Amino acid sequence: MEGMISFYAAYGGIALFISLLNNIFLLYYVDTFVNVYKIDSTSFWIGEAVFLIWNSVNDPLFGWLSDRKSLVSTSDAKEQVHLSNETVLKRIRSLKKYGPLFSLSFLTFWFPILPSGMQFVCCLCLYDCFLTLVDLQHQALLADMAITANERSKLNSYCSVCSALGSASVFISYAVWDKSRLLPFQTLCLTVASAVIVGFFICCSILQWEFEDRKKFDDAKENPTIVIHESFQMNEKSISAAEYGKQLLKQKNFLWFAFMNLIQVFHCHFNSNFFPLFIEHLLGHVITPGTGAMILGISFLIPHLNNLYFLSLCRKYGSYSVIKWLFCIKVLLAGAMWCFGPGWWILLCIFIASNRVFTEGTCKLLSLVISDLVDEDFVVNRRKTAVSALVFGMAALLSKPGQTLAPLLGTWFLFLQTGKSVFFDSTSQKVISSFESHELPVRQGCFNVLVFVPVICGLLQLFAWSNFKLKGKQLNQIKSLRAGLESKREENVLNVYDY
Repeated sequence: MEGMISFYAAYGGIALFISLLNNIFLLYYVDTFVNVYKIDSTSFWIGEAVFLIWNSVNDPLFGWLSDRKSLVSTSDAKEQVHLSNETVLKRIRSLKKYGPLFSLSFLTFWFPILPSGMQFVCCLCLYDCFLTLVDLQHQALLADMAITANERSKLNSYCSVCSALGSASVFISYAVWDKSRLLPFQTLCLTVASAVIVGFFICCSILQWEFEDRKKFDDAKENPTIVIHESFQMNEKSISAAEYGKQLLKQKNFLWFAFMNLIQVFHCHFNSNFFPLFIEHLLGHVITPGTGAMILGISFLIPHLNNLYFLSLCRKYGSYSVIKWLFCIKVLLAGAMWCFGPGWWILLCIFIASNRVFTEGTCKLLSLVISDLVDEDFVVNRRKTAVSALVFGMAALLSKPGQTLAPLLGTWFLFLQTGKSVFFDSTSQKVISSFESHELPVRQGCFNVLVFVPVICGLLQLFAWSNFKLKGKQLNQIKSLRAGLESKREENVLNVYDY
């Protein structure tokens, strides 16, 4: 029992260290390059365009490189179990190797070593490379180490608690952030990055020790981790990357999820990228910097704590229903805020924080849905073993562009609504950050963007989610086959699905 607790805690610890770095990155990388390094708009857009391509391609690429051996045909049952165990250990070793590199890539943002335009694109691509490697392996472990909804929810709960602790970097970074004096912020980043390097080594070592002990216990009992029912005939054919892509793109549930997740990724990063700007221009004239820091920190902390409650609801009602409710709440809150207008500053404080809380809360549950899609891919395509990293990578291929679109469309929306650009221009004074926060056209334009984005995103997501069918009876049958407990013949079960 103690070993399992330490195993869960170590898995959650990795989420802690990812959160510590990524929260700072999301909040300050745009602000740093725009207001500190004075990047011009052309370099910014070119950098984001290059990042869009790389950000989309690297997830399926790394997923394929990680899981391609799992698509090789093997008819020996013991070899299948060995392959599954080795896949988990390989993922843990990858985390141990790439975690420190992820930490070092994070530091490249905060020290001007190249021309701003060149450094912008290099830092973004390098950071996203190692973030993808770490995040992909960490998420894939969720689908590989646990099959039942309860086990996955428990692992996700530990991640939520640890990610909540990781929100401490938001409070501290906001306290030391100063555009005119970067040294305290740089010192903080160096300290956090060093702690993350040590943390990755410790957590990955614990994961490796605990899993190897559990594997030895299973081997001694001659009870393999993955059991395939004898009526479930495995696919004997090895497939190529193109063939795998065609298989996945035939799955309607996967495509509807990818569309919904594209919008979700866009909205999450939009909130993170422009959160400080909304606080400054909508609330800067009525609240102190300390209050702004508190709102910012709470909006990063509460989603992780709320996730513990959301996960309990998922165990009771299913993740599909909980996510649908969260979409509805997001639309209703934004609609209500639009009715009240920007003059109600207390309501505005609550809305800015809650908008991010419910949006991020949804993001925390999506790994459960992708894990279900891993199960569906395993069953429908009759795989020898699940290709978790590859499914997570393909999902990211179709949704990660939202991360790049968020700052691009966000700056465009703000320009349309305010008539001002957020970029530095020595020949023009039309820069949002140079205006007083009480200027009404800027305030009203920021408010319009703040409320319109969640309404549009929420409505599109509700449409996509209504077409997602991997729930209820269908999901239970998929999980039964994945666990090797389904007694019906394979062909009778697969006829239930319309692909």
